[in-house]
Amino acid sequence: MSQTPKIERAGEWNSKDILFSIAAVPETETLFVGSSDFRVYEFDLSVEKPERVEFTGTGHQSYVTGMALLGKTLVTGSYDGQLIWWNTEDRTELRRQRAHDRWIRRVISSPDQQRIISVADDMQCRVWNSESGELLKAFSDHPEITPHNYPSMLYAVAISEDGQHIATGDRTGHVAIWDAETFEKIGETEAPGMYTWDPKQRRHSIGGIRSLAFSPDGTQLAVGGIGKIGNIDHLGGQSRLEIFRWESDDEPVLIEDESKKGLIEQIVWRPDGKTLFGVGGDHKGFVNLYDVEKGEILTQEGGSGHIHAVSVDSSFTTLFTAGHNQIERWRLVDEEPAAS
Repeated sequence: MSQTPKIERAGEWNSKDILFSIAAVPETETLFVGSSDFRVYEFDLSVEKPERVEFTGTGHQSYVTGMALLGKTLVTGSYDGQLIWWNTEDRTELRRQRAHDRWIRRVISSPDQQRIISVADDMQCRVWNSESGELLKAFSDHPEITPHNYPSMLYAVAISEDGQHIATGDRTGHVAIWDAETFEKIGETEAPGMYTWDPKQRRHSIGGIRSLAFSPDGTQLAVGGIGKIGNIDHLGGQSRLEIFRWESDDEPVLIEDESKKGLIEQIVWRPDGKTLFGVGGDHKGFVNLYDVEKGEILTQEGGSGHIHAVSVDSSFTTLFTAGHNQIERWRLVDEEPAAS
């Protein structure tokens, strides 16, 4: 009989900055992180006293908010609108280019690593040749202005494991699904419960779709963010996960959490297609394991600070997270040894 797992913190390393993005070299404990100090670092957790080693070059001019690892090449995106290609072996800059007119929010790669996909607050999703940097397509289904006449943001992007579909999600809760070859829109979903507007005291909005992930078979789309917020100056709302069967009109599975509040910043499905990780937080962080079939949080653990990004190993039992002033390692373990 299987045991209920639990999440344990297996290591933490402090920093003075905020880390917005992370990538791990497969089958190693070598990490790359993007920082609020505009720099990119390598961090080797296999040594006794790991120290960050800075990548060299002109670098970014603002927060490093996204990254994708392609073999020996790392591609990073920033609020400065630039994409930079780096050689990870000697940590040097290979190429840079202006990619977006406003803040880049997320950078991912296609499963075959032939393409880089970026989204930004110019409300554009852009697809690039990962080797040459050639722009292959720019597209959007997301208005630049919210219904309350304020600038919107395009926070999230995901691609299915078979490389056939792309999803993009914005501040007001709108998700568009795209054919990854023709770049035609083929579907959409709405998650308005993740958008809060304060019409009286602050005339300001908060929330939005912060994370997207297709299930391994591509039939479901997990959407992460935060529920309705009373005080929009804080992230004091329930973390909110909605799982859609995006090709049908079925009602989504909804999972909210009052105990560990805040934004779900990143989602990773496990290979079974029945469970997924979600990380994020408010002023504190969380790592959650969700049971999609039961519609509940199976197990969770709290982090010391808000978690912005996660990288999961090939066994889907070890996670590395980057956030406010910390890198953390987590492990998913059984509460008790399974009966023989």
